[in-house]
Amino acid sequence: MKSPDQKDDAGFNSFAKSGWKRFYLKWYGDAHPSAQRLCPRTTELLRGIPGVSAAMFTTLPPGAVLNPHKDPYAGSLRYHLGLITPNDDRCNITVDGNAYSWRDGEAVIFDETYIHAAENRTDVERLILFCDIERPMRHAFARNFNRWFGRHVVAAASSPNDDSDRIGLINRLFFLSDRAGHYRRRFKAWNRTAYKLTKAGLVAALVAGLVLPTSLRTWHRLHPGGHAVFATTPAHAALD
Repeated sequence: MKSPDQKDDAGFNSFAKSGWKRFYLKWYGDAHPSAQRLCPRTTELLRGIPGVSAAMFTTLPPGAVLNPHKDPYAGSLRYHLGLITPNDDRCNITVDGNAYSWRDGEAVIFDETYIHAAENRTDVERLILFCDIERPMRHAFARNFNRWFGRHVVAAASSPNDDSDRIGLINRLFFLSDRAGHYRRRFKAWNRTAYKLTKAGLVAALVAGLVLPTSLRTWHRLHPGGHAVFATTPAHAALD
């Protein structure tokens, strides 16, 4: 199990402070190499269920609270299977105001685009199998687009269990953004005036880079061949 606190898991990074941990089995594609090595039977079973887009083991330690949140991607439904749980109503998830407490061997499916929150007020750690299930859709076009989006966009949020696993583009950018923010904060703390001047200069350069090309194209469109006037005007005419 690994905490999503290494800035390589944009989707679940905010859960790190609660002590929530996960072990990825698959994420919108093939199984993680680490999962195939450590959990061969489980990954084999998942491979035989095509509707499972993502899967992981997750833990919620005693005293942990996951604040209200909702997922932006509406292409899946969330599945939880209780493996080792407190079997206690004080360890629960609330979805759109409806509470459910995990039980060993019992499963629940819910729509994660609704606001949901979780807590474990017991002294027993909760372990579940956590899956994204492809959302049923009426039209073939919608189903095909949803699968394409999952394979090419959501899959870019893949996060590793260890060095043998791939890091998706979204999480690479998330890591770089966090590093850039770290150095930005250090620079600001070192010299606030230099920071403000640098920030203003970068903003001005960005605006110039966006505006000047458009302005030049507009000028050339309104003055076709205008640049040639200077090349063809006789020297004595310039003196008159």
